[in-house]
Order: sequence, then C-alpha cells, then structure tokens
Amino acid sequence: MKYLAAFLPLLALHAFADDPVAAWSKDVTIKAVSPIEGRHTTHSYYLNNPESPDGTRVLFFTSTDPQGQLGEIRMIERATGKETVLADNIHTEDAHRVACQQWISGGKRVAYHEVIDKKWRVVVIDVATLAKTVIAENHQVGFGQPEGDLVPMYGCHWNPGPYRDLEVWDASTGKTTTYAKISEVESKYGDWLKQEFAGKPCSVFFPVLSPDLKRVFFKVAAGNGGDNYMSSGASHRQGTVVYDFEKAACVWQRNKWGHPAWTPDSKHIFEAGNIIFNVDDISARYDRLKDVPVLSGTHPSVSPDGTLMVTDGMSKNVGGKGDEWGIQVADMKGGKWVLLHSFAQNGGARSWRRNHPHPIFSADGKRIYYNVSDGPFTRLMVAERP
Repeated sequence: MKYLAAFLPLLALHAFADDPVAAWSKDVTIKAVSPIEGRHTTHSYYLNNPESPDGTRVLFFTSTDPQGQLGEIRMIERATGKETVLADNIHTEDAHRVACQQWISGGKRVAYHEVIDKKWRVVVIDVATLAKTVIAENHQVGFGQPEGDLVPMYGCHWNPGPYRDLEVWDASTGKTTTYAKISEVESKYGDWLKQEFAGKPCSVFFPVLSPDLKRVFFKVAAGNGGDNYMSSGASHRQGTVVYDFEKAACVWQRNKWGHPAWTPDSKHIFEAGNIIFNVDDISARYDRLKDVPVLSGTHPSVSPDGTLMVTDGMSKNVGGKGDEWGIQVADMKGGKWVLLHSFAQNGGARSWRRNHPHPIFSADGKRIYYNVSDGPFTRLMVAERP
C-alpha cells in the first residue's frame, strides 16, 4: 500500500497533464485577497499578474472613494496578510484599470501612473526603500513583464501633444528609448488609418510587451483634444499593431481591437471569442478553440505554461444565472472547460468606466486573480486549485 500511496501523486500529475482543466474542476478554494472590509480592492488588468514573480506578495489598489478612482497602491504578504502602502493619494483615470500598477524588475520595483492637477506622470517605486522616481510626465503607462526592466509608455490618448510614439524606459539603465513611431505606423498602414480615423492625427496607445520582451502590441488612438479624460469620447481607439524590436519594424496588424493577450511563446495573440492569431502570419487569419463556449464581454489570458486559458464574461451559457458574470477556465486544445465562479457584477466601484473581473493566472499557474463587484465594494479575489 505504501508503494501505491507514493505513486498516487505521479498518477495525479499525469492526469493533470492529460487534462489540465481537471485541476480546476474540484476542491478549488476562493477567497478575498485581503480580509479588510469597507474599501475597494482592485487589481489592474487581465494582462497583468498582481502576484509578485516569487509568489510571496500581491499588488493591488485600495480605495474608500465610492467611485474607486482615488486611493492607494498596496502590497500584501500572502503568508502573513501584512499590508504595505507603496503610494497614497493616487488619482486615476477610472476604476477600470486604476493606476495600471505592475511589478517590474523581478518584483524589486513597481510602476504605475497617476494624474496631479490634470497633469499625468509615470512613476516607479523601489519596493525596498519606497523611493519614487518620476520617469515621464505627460505620459501614461502600458504593461511590461514582471521579470523584466522595461516600462512601455505613451502620450495621453485624448491629447498626446508631441508624445505620439511608443517610448520604453529601462530600469537597468534609467534611459528612455523611442521605438515604434506613429509615422512608421502611418507609412505601413496608411490606408487603414485613413479609413478608420478619417485623417485625424493619431498616436500609439496602450502598448503591451510580449513575455520575451522582443515584441509589443498596441492600439492606435486619435484624440479629441482638451483635458477631459473621463469620457468614452475622449479619443477614438481601434486596431491592433505588433512591433518587433529586433526587426525595428511593424510586423502585423489587425483592423480591430477586442481584448488581446500574448501567449507564453510570444508568437501568438489570444483574443476575445477564443481565437488565436499567429503574429508571423501577416494575413491575420486565426484559429478558434473547438467546443469551448464563448462568453459575452470576455477578457481572456493564457496560463504561463500555455495549457489553459481563463476569461470572464456573462455566464448564462455556461451554467450561471442570466445576469451574472463568471470565470471560465478552458483547455487551450479545446473541448474541456469549467465554470469556476459565477457572481453578480452590478455593485462595487461606481466609476464612470466600471471595472471588470479581468482574470489572470499567477506565475506558477496555481492561482487566478480577479475582481468581483457583487456588493457595495469591489473585491480582489483569488481562486486556488488543490
């Protein structure tokens, strides 16, 4: 019997490798990341893992403001529950992505953006000393990779002024480099830009670095000027462009932006609708996961080992109630899926642009973080498989 007992974990590992959804189908624990009540706790986006690369801490935004747009950036130790305020009195654009707070440099630093007297800036915090460095003004921050030193930035989408290109700050050197220029985008995709933006001046918007830091995808924006950034009409934003740093060129483009995410190999983009694009195929043809229900309003991302996807969306067609949102995990080979959690999403922060669950895997793939707004406060939740 003792030999069988020793062999059972190996059998379980083999079963999980055969069916990665199985690990998420039974005995999953779901709880709030922080037990403190009476405040909003929000992680920034489905493209950004709030757990530190070493798995010991979780980064999130807290707010007692009803709209959830003014608050603090905190980290919590997973083992002890101890919270540390990294930055306070943070004014943001909305509760949808809050301060875009994110780990960089292997967890040694945190990058975010904020607005002070209608002037935007990108800031980096040294976690050990809490020293702050303003790395850019009149800019907002995109998303880098937590193990890397690179911070992608762009001009304010509603009124970028002279800052219309992709700029990347390197924590290892302290230098900022301009890469994808909007003039290059216009030169290569001018016909599409004329059709989509009717000749209005455009800028790079919302860059997201690939896991290997060799590529970046971004939207294109045409701002409407002024300083009113709290409006869905502040700019017109559309399309997906991929820029390759080694080739120093735009290499792929799609006319639409759904909710794209990089796959771990940095060669594919996984999109809303369970579709997969090969970035090396300039035709923008795609494959679709077979026999996996498509949720409405999805923000999909892929597990670090590439075997699973997680997404949010209206859960009715996967067993939830008609007005509930849910968290769905599915096999990237198709066919197998599970509804992890279904919940109301009509409460929480009352921002003009509401937040969504935005689920994302931890670096080891054992936990999924997401926001739930089923009561007066938005809460950052974590689901952990056995």
